[in-house]
Amino acid sequence: MSQTAPAPHPRKPAAPPVGALIREWRERRRLSQLDLSCDAGISSRHLSFLETGRSRPSREMLGRLAEELKVPLRARNTLLLAAGFAPAFAERGLDDPALAGARRAIDLVLAAHEPFPALVVDRGWRMVAANRALGPMLAGVAPVLLEPPVNVLRVSLHPDGLGPRIANFAEWRAHILERLKSQIEATADPELQALMAELAAYPAPPDAGQTTTEDFGGVAVPLQIRTETLGLLSFFSTTTVFGTPLDVTLSELALETFLPADAHTAEALRSLAA
Repeated sequence: MSQTAPAPHPRKPAAPPVGALIREWRERRRLSQLDLSCDAGISSRHLSFLETGRSRPSREMLGRLAEELKVPLRARNTLLLAAGFAPAFAERGLDDPALAGARRAIDLVLAAHEPFPALVVDRGWRMVAANRALGPMLAGVAPVLLEPPVNVLRVSLHPDGLGPRIANFAEWRAHILERLKSQIEATADPELQALMAELAAYPAPPDAGQTTTEDFGGVAVPLQIRTETLGLLSFFSTTTVFGTPLDVTLSELALETFLPADAHTAEALRSLAA
């Protein structure tokens, strides 16, 4: 009796050669070969040979090109692997003892920012940590959206999240999508591309056309949230990143803090904390 041969396992797509990756990053940064070769201190002919595979870059050369191209640490490891070298940057969890100092710094900043909301997100906008002031802002969000890992952009714009409570939804949505677009251009992250498509497809609340009710001189787009007990709360957001990280995890963390944009919001949050 004949037996059916087992179906072959699907092969993983072959990783692009290092030269193709260099070319992709150069084109993403809108640089010509001449521009990049001048910045990196090599001839445009040598760069052309690297991109076409006629020459193999040294580890030092890859590091120099990646620095000029502002390649994220995760992608730098990919470049090194494609060239046959070991990755240069570790990727640890925040609970790793090696990152204990960074975790303490994060906790100190989060606590010091109270009574105003602050949180830490990773490269995919998943919430890593938050202070106690964030909790009241999430009242009314569907529990399924708050199950870990919590994606803060999804919570912000989802119809079952903060979306219906954001007074200037259209304005805030445009700000979020533009920021995400810039992040995609900088990192070429497919996960962020999928997130962008998801967020852009969310339906807008009926009053989404309303814009900011106060004039902030065009210096920032505020986040204005309606609350049942505190009224309309208005925030400016700021972003802080680690200055010179040598770890992939730290390089992808961002501390998002929200400062009161008016006296009412500041007083309401102080009274709530008290």
